[in-house]
Amino acid sequence: MPEAMIRLPKDDIESLKQISRDAGAAILEVYETDFSVDQKDDDSPLTEADRRANAVILNGLEKLSVSYPIISEETKLLPYEDRRLWETFWLVDPLDGTKEFIKRNGEFTVNIALVHQGVPVAGFVYQPVPDVLYFAVEGEGAYRQEGAETAQPLPQRSQSYHEKSEVTVVASRSHQSPEVAAFVKELEEDGKEVTFLSAGSSLKICLVAEGKADVYPRLGPTMEWDTGAAHAIAAAAGCSINRADSGEPLVYNKEDLLNPFFIVE
Repeated sequence: MPEAMIRLPKDDIESLKQISRDAGAAILEVYETDFSVDQKDDDSPLTEADRRANAVILNGLEKLSVSYPIISEETKLLPYEDRRLWETFWLVDPLDGTKEFIKRNGEFTVNIALVHQGVPVAGFVYQPVPDVLYFAVEGEGAYRQEGAETAQPLPQRSQSYHEKSEVTVVASRSHQSPEVAAFVKELEEDGKEVTFLSAGSSLKICLVAEGKADVYPRLGPTMEWDTGAAHAIAAAAGCSINRADSGEPLVYNKEDLLNPFFIVE
């Protein structure tokens, strides 16, 4: 855990909420057009919305009263020897769920996290469709805000899924990987009644954070920028995000930014 808590000025917190929304607005400008889709070197899709949202976020972060280096999915990654000593940095995915964006199903988000000593300590996850913002700052709780309504605190997690007889799992009922199917089978063999919830992008973690689901077994590849913002929100709501193999917490700014398999509960 971080040795000392990072304090984000209140004005910066409000600015980060607005930056998230502004990035979302930039995404929606493209969403409503007949946009084209490019392929990145790793064969993942890239759209003009990714680029515009990234520019909005980078510009906004530069104007905050606090200044930290930035890791963004859409910006060239510095070598590990240059970033390994970063104590605090921004971790950004300007459009998480590009495939969902292309499908136009609304299940995509803007993700901005502040990471301190390898741990996400602030997170902003904005879903432009239907205008919902999740946010959290270490020591100040986690919140969900719909449009211009007053932000509502997320309930603190009080019970592990291990202790429940009915468990809601974030997973597809019909498209489960063998690893997730084995996870669900183990729950059922333990006598638990299992139901499923599905969502795109970092919204999967947010479902657990807001108490709509009990556990999210992520037994497939993700990158640090996919999880950092929602990780901070889930942690502030009393949830844990731990490696599936060792039970140790996820650590950020590794040499390889690929996450290990993990469990959110």
